[in-house]
Amino acid sequence: MSITSSLNAAVMGLNANSARLSTISDNIANSETNGYKRVDVEFSNMVVEQRNSAYSAGGVSVDTFKDVSAVGSLISTGNATDIAVAGRGLVPVTTEQGVSQGATDRPLQLLPTGSFTADQNGNLRTQSGLFLLGWPADGNGDIGNVSRNSGANLEPVNIATSQFTASPTANIDIGINLPAGATESGATTGAFAMSIEYFDNLGRPQTMRMEFTPQVPATGASNTWSVQMFDDAGDPTVSLGQLDIVFNDTTTAGGRINSVVASNGATYDATTGRFNIALAHGPVDVFIGRPGELEGMTQLAAPFSPTSVTKDGAPIGDLQSVEIDSSGNLQAIYNTGFRRTLYQIPVGDVPNLDGLEALDAQAYAISGESGSLYLWDAGTGPVGAVSGFALMESTTDIAAELVDLIETQRAYSSSAKIVQTVDEMLQETTNLKR
Repeated sequence: MSITSSLNAAVMGLNANSARLSTISDNIANSETNGYKRVDVEFSNMVVEQRNSAYSAGGVSVDTFKDVSAVGSLISTGNATDIAVAGRGLVPVTTEQGVSQGATDRPLQLLPTGSFTADQNGNLRTQSGLFLLGWPADGNGDIGNVSRNSGANLEPVNIATSQFTASPTANIDIGINLPAGATESGATTGAFAMSIEYFDNLGRPQTMRMEFTPQVPATGASNTWSVQMFDDAGDPTVSLGQLDIVFNDTTTAGGRINSVVASNGATYDATTGRFNIALAHGPVDVFIGRPGELEGMTQLAAPFSPTSVTKDGAPIGDLQSVEIDSSGNLQAIYNTGFRRTLYQIPVGDVPNLDGLEALDAQAYAISGESGSLYLWDAGTGPVGAVSGFALMESTTDIAAELVDLIETQRAYSSSAKIVQTVDEMLQETTNLKR
């Protein structure tokens, strides 16, 4: 009987609006929860087979879902390791149990934003117990080849192992002018010396010496210099390499390097303008200039003058802070001013963000409805950049939720009124027997 279908439809309406009320309550309660993605509902009508002589109410069904694809506003904070994704995507995290597990067994979760601080072991974690994951970088800041469709190469981000660091010198660039008059017949200036400080593998300052000896001819000018390299970290009296440098004195290229011959342990590459020698701590490349160019060493009618010396490497440094840039690179900053990339934090994405399984603490897990995970470099492809010193606000709009609350209340009351009306009609039907 159609009146019975009306009662069933009204009860379904009560249940549907009760479910909507629950989502509104959740949204309002989490309006100040950073990274919270509001829950939404969709109502769908249900249709039963109809006959011309009678109509049966089908009722309504309700589906709830997390609007994970919605992006909240970013707010600035004073913590460098407060992280938010400025756009689509989420950062990878794991549980406390996952920190001690292997990559294949570690539970992988995704988080839109998080306030991370170092625990007693140096692992970056949120107050809710989620630990940040990233790809570890080598000494040059490179992550190498990593798996982007799984967490196989992800590791818990740990800064305790980076409290102290030293970076050995591997490259030195020098700019120097050698006096042209020293290679002329009758010159008595003798050799010139220049000391260059570098850092060894333990962060200790060491000194490399270069001695420049002019070749004085019987007549004219040779424009030729013999250069010897010495390392005070080893035997300071033993030459580690020799360069025989001839300078040009033509109209178009006067004062520039014409040719370089390396020997006694040194090698020279004319295409890069660098020679290589083996110091006590390891090999070092030194830039002196390419033939025909003014960069590096010159021979002009001016005094002996070292114009510039630059080098990489750094002494032992104490970790002062960590920061994350827009590309997801987590950098350690030391009191010496040295910066080192420790990890790269990728941004995860799936075809259907709203299909992710919602977990506690604003975290999400991959599900069959979400599709497969892909880990992007931050700010590339469809994903947004990573913002440090920032958190993402809740996507809840209080005003909109209160309007929905009023609508839900009215719809619930109307469904209850239908139940009351059907009851009265059934009572009238019962009274027909009297």
